[in-house]
Amino acid sequence: PAAGRVERVIGGRLLRSGDKVMQTRNNYNKDVFNGDMGRISAIDLENACLTVEFDAGGAAARSVQYEWSEVDELQLAYAITVHKAQGAEYPATVVVLLAQHYMLLQRNLLYTAITRAKQLCVLVGTQRAIQMAVKNDRVAQRYSGLAVRLQAAP
Repeated sequence: PAAGRVERVIGGRLLRSGDKVMQTRNNYNKDVFNGDMGRISAIDLENACLTVEFDAGGAAARSVQYEWSEVDELQLAYAITVHKAQGAEYPATVVVLLAQHYMLLQRNLLYTAITRAKQLCVLVGTQRAIQMAVKNDRVAQRYSGLAVRLQAAP
């Protein structure tokens, strides 16, 4: 283990005190929601639980305790997708753009990725990929079934 950091493998993942994590689904009982970011502040090996200090946007951080069986609600968040970062800002971001990921090379996604950075945004990739993203202003059509559900509603 890293010096001074408690660690534990839970659900096949190595978690350490100090790790940055993200809540991946809403948990109304704990008052934490999909996308909430925090850091593991304690791992209690005796009581089989860990504590996460969630960022509170300028207010005091909130401590939330998770039993081992609940840790699957968390994922490491040292690097996250643009989709997960939507609505948040970070001091610095790194955006990877590769032509192999052509389905993701969309102008609106590139704009969202760049605007997550408060001070510094580093684009890593090829000029070709950046050009593909800038030129692609098509928004992917998604079939959610919402119209069908609304029509079926009483």
